[in-house]
Amino acid sequence: MNTSDYIKTLFVQEDEVLKSVSASLAKNNMPQISVRGEAAKLLYLLVKISGAKNILEIGSLGGYSSIWLARALPDNGKLTSLELEPAYVEVAQNNVKKAGLEKKVMYIVGEARESLSRLISSGEKFDFFFIDADKENYDTYLELAIQCAAPGAIIAADNVLWDGKVLDPQNDEELTEAIRKFNEKAARDSRLESLLVPIGDGLLVSRVK
Repeated sequence: MNTSDYIKTLFVQEDEVLKSVSASLAKNNMPQISVRGEAAKLLYLLVKISGAKNILEIGSLGGYSSIWLARALPDNGKLTSLELEPAYVEVAQNNVKKAGLEKKVMYIVGEARESLSRLISSGEKFDFFFIDADKENYDTYLELAIQCAAPGAIIAADNVLWDGKVLDPQNDEELTEAIRKFNEKAARDSRLESLLVPIGDGLLVSRVK
């Protein structure tokens, strides 16, 4: 048993709804790239600890992370999830409904940068963000998230270790370089306090000052 399996076995209890998300992805020919269970549990705890009430998720896939995040919200909390693919949104909505969370979760279909720009223009502020979408735009998503973040907001991003590729100086693949740039920005941005947590495929956690 490796470290990840040990943590997941001991600390992550998935109910039947969460377990069924993987099957729904397979049924609809969607990639099995949901956030790993142990990272999802950390997101859940961060929402609880921070007292977040208004979450923005960038990248929905089949709704696995939406369920974890929405379950951590108080009764008056809400989650807005941005997703490019309409078919993915349909699957995510079905899974969220199975979890009884449809009143807390709203999906916006379209290109995330455009959706974020509209949210910024509307003046709405969010106190928690989860970024798990196209890696080449992580840097852009971080910048836009900061612009619509309430003071003290948490911004979390998945896959920031990129299966260990960011650690390999010989790996100059485009997506690897994009994630390195994102990590470096989060580490050095004076508007943020950040740490990369080596759980799952790496979860970057930032607090907006």
